[in-house]
Amino acid sequence: MARARADRGETQIELFLDMLAAERGARPNTLSAYRSDLDEFNSHLTTRGSRIADATTDDIRSYLSNLSRRGLAPASVARKLSAVRQLYRFLYAEGHRGDDPAAILEGPKRGRALPKVLSVSDVDRLIVTARQQADRAEQSDAEKQRTARLYCLLELLYATGLRVSELVALPASAARRDQRMLMVRGKGGKERMVPLNDAARQAMTNYRALLKDTKNENSKWLFPSFGEDGHLTRQHFARELKALTATAGLRPQAVSPHVLRHAFASHLLQNGADLRVVQTLLGHSDISTTQIYTHILEERLKTMVRDLHPLADDSRGAKSGR
Repeated sequence: MARARADRGETQIELFLDMLAAERGARPNTLSAYRSDLDEFNSHLTTRGSRIADATTDDIRSYLSNLSRRGLAPASVARKLSAVRQLYRFLYAEGHRGDDPAAILEGPKRGRALPKVLSVSDVDRLIVTARQQADRAEQSDAEKQRTARLYCLLELLYATGLRVSELVALPASAARRDQRMLMVRGKGGKERMVPLNDAARQAMTNYRALLKDTKNENSKWLFPSFGEDGHLTRQHFARELKALTATAGLRPQAVSPHVLRHAFASHLLQNGADLRVVQTLLGHSDISTTQIYTHILEERLKTMVRDLHPLADDSRGAKSGR
């Protein structure tokens, strides 16, 4: 049985995933994404009569061609190739292969897409709509808890720019009355501090008060699941946000938890925040990740020169005979 698993390539994939979890601190969501991509690659090799253990560079090229024929976006192809590259780099380093067949392959060329960004007025409309829903008088206790939870999630997300996985997994201790900063455990187990504003703190206080004398009162999670043990899922929050977006008169396709994270960063930069500060708040380990927002900085610099430079006013140039 072990031999059959090895022949199919599952053993090599499991060894690689174990390394990611143990040495890099990869989270379950990350491991699941790697597993999905590598299982797909393994299935392609099987159709060619090949295996992970003895696949060639041409086998990997065939896989990439298949992805392109299926119409996958360059970003998706690049992500899947990255998983394959890391797998073979690991197998080579650990002596499971004598070569690295993926080393010479280049990924698809792709431009870096600018993040979708909501305007300040759009975010304000979302938050106001959520607050109005939470303040409705004609609601059952369960409905009050759900609408207050959604309003609290929005206030927190826009106030902190947390990743949605970080947001839904916040501990109940985050709602302490004297809490001015949140300690967040991000990717790779790295911790960072993010400040809380008064609106977010008050929303947490109001929401937690509604959980008093319920089965979730003593939950260790700030956002416990109402249906079962554990915390609210990312998918459930995303669905509730889509419904709220439609109610607010915005396009549901244009709004997601990640888009609100982008709005947090973009609006800070538009109002003068330093790129390094935004990098720290977002939990980016590399400044290059935060540099997707440089277009905002460029626009701000142009505006500053236009408004503040002494020779930027055409009428001044005319008066001085320029």
